[in-house]
Amino acid sequence: MKIFEVNSGKLERDFLEAHVLINKPYPNWIRPLDVDVMSVFDPKKNKLLAKSEAKRWVLKDGQGKLIGRIAAFVNKRYTNKGDDVPVGGFGFFDCIDDHKAADFLFDTAKNWLESKGMQAMDGPINLGDRDKWWGLLVDGFHPPIYNMNYNPPYYQKLFEAYGFQNFYNQICWSLSVAQEAHQLDPKFYEAHQKFYGNPDFKAEYLKKDNLEKYAKDLSIVYNKAWAKHQGNKDISPEQALKLFKTIKPVLDGKLIWFVYYKDEPVVMWINLPDINQIIKHLDGKFDWFAKLKFFLIKTFGKNENFVGLVFGVVPEFQGTGLDYYMIVEAEKVIKSTTSYKKLELYWQGDFNPKMLNISKNLGGKHFRTLVTFRYLFDRQKHFERHPVLL
Repeated sequence: MKIFEVNSGKLERDFLEAHVLINKPYPNWIRPLDVDVMSVFDPKKNKLLAKSEAKRWVLKDGQGKLIGRIAAFVNKRYTNKGDDVPVGGFGFFDCIDDHKAADFLFDTAKNWLESKGMQAMDGPINLGDRDKWWGLLVDGFHPPIYNMNYNPPYYQKLFEAYGFQNFYNQICWSLSVAQEAHQLDPKFYEAHQKFYGNPDFKAEYLKKDNLEKYAKDLSIVYNKAWAKHQGNKDISPEQALKLFKTIKPVLDGKLIWFVYYKDEPVVMWINLPDINQIIKHLDGKFDWFAKLKFFLIKTFGKNENFVGLVFGVVPEFQGTGLDYYMIVEAEKVIKSTTSYKKLELYWQGDFNPKMLNISKNLGGKHFRTLVTFRYLFDRQKHFERHPVLL
C-alpha cells in the first residue's frame, strides 16, 4: 500500500473516484456533487481555509488501485462543550473492508494532526458547518439527504477496531405528512388554541419577494436562540440574505415559517425540499447539461420529501407552546397546498434532550443514526462523551 497527498488535478480526481468505487455497490447511496465536495477544499469558496488547514490523501494498493481516502482538518474555531485538549478533525473517509488499510489512513491523519499540536481527533466531520458531511452512518441506511454522509455498514467496525469511541450520536427523525386532520399529538392543538385569534401573535411563511425582511427575522431569532450555543456565532442579516439568495432556486416559501409577537420575530422553522431526489440523477456532475437536467426534474417532477434544517425559539418564549402553534399553522398549509409526503429532521445530538423531545412530540420516528467518533492521542487519558446540554 502507498499513500499519496492530494496535490494535483489527477490526485484530486482520484480523491473523488475513491468514494465512488467503494460506495457504488450500495443501492441506496447517492453520489454527491463533485463541486460540493471540492468546495470544502477551495479557499475561494471555504473562507475557513484562511485561518485553518486541510490535507487530503488517497491510498492505493500494490497494483495502483484506489482503496481509500481521507482528509484532515485543523480548525481553531472547532470547539465542543467540555473539551480540555485541542481537537482536530478528519472526514471524507472511505476504505475497502480491510483493517490494515483503514489503520494506514487513520494513522496518516493522526500523525499530521499531532504535528500541528492537536491531542485528539473527531470524525468523520467537515471543515465547515455541521449540516454537511458530518458523522458516520451506523443505522438506517436509507438514501441520504443532500450533503449527508453515506457509507458502507462495515465502516463502524473499522473505526472501533482502531480505538475510536462514540463522542455522540446524531439522531435523524422522519415524519409522515399524512393528509388526515389532527395527526400531531393533542398537546400541539391545545397549545395552538392558546394563541390562535390573539392579535399579538401571527404565524406566516416566507414570501420570495421579500427576502430581506425574512433574512433579518432569521438573524434575530437565530442570534437569540442559538448564538453562543456550542460556540455558534451571530448571523448578520446580510449573511442570512446571502443564504436565502443562494438557496433561492430550490427554496419553497411554504416550508419556511416564522411567528411574530407584536411584529417581532420570536420563532422560526427552516425547511427545504430534499434536492438529493434530483441530484441522484446527475452522477456527481453539475455542468450546463446537468443544470438543465436539474431544472427540468425540479420543474416537472414531483418531490415528496423535505428536510428540517433549523428550529429556534427566543428564550422568553421557550416552553410556552408558541412553537406548537406555529407547527399547527404550517401543517394546515403544507397538507392542503403541497405534494410533500415525508419530513426528515436533520440530525440532533443525543446530548440535546430538549430538541429530541420536540421531535418525539412531533410524532417523529427514529429514522437513522450517525456517530461522531473521538480518538484521544494519549491512550491513557480518560475519555468522556459530549456533555448533556441542560
